[in-house]
Amino acid sequence: MRGKRFGTGLSLAAGALAVCGLAFAPAAAAVAPGSATVNADCGTWGGGDATLTATQNGTSATITINTSAVTAPLALAKDSLVSELTMVKAGGGTTVFKGTKNPAMSTGDALEVGPLSGTVAPGDTLEAFGGTLKVTAFGFITITCTATAPQAPGPFVFD
Repeated sequence: MRGKRFGTGLSLAAGALAVCGLAFAPAAAAVAPGSATVNADCGTWGGGDATLTATQNGTSATITINTSAVTAPLALAKDSLVSELTMVKAGGGTTVFKGTKNPAMSTGDALEVGPLSGTVAPGDTLEAFGGTLKVTAFGFITITCTATAPQAPGPFVFD
């Protein structure tokens, strides 16, 4: 009987520690809004609306970009694009998000890149308008896009 009480006590102690650990664990940071739309001009590659989706975990943030206004010029393998998104910081400066993440795309598929990774600080307010997106395929085809107006519903604000 004594061994059973000892085991039960250990189980209760482990459970209490787990609950305390959850209570004091840092909460995942949030970015608002979670997604925004921007109208982009990509020169001879086209242009139109693009959706930017942002996530944050502490000082690490990611942005994924989807647009049917620009399409894959050729079939593209998964994780074959080199992408760099430069966003403008409120108050001056820029923040760069980089990566080689993309799904496999067939010729004519809507362009999707990301998640692109970057570093943010609490309170950073980032806007695509005034920045650029550069996507390079096969090491020599580069698509450069710029926003034609501020993103809606507004800039990304990071916790």
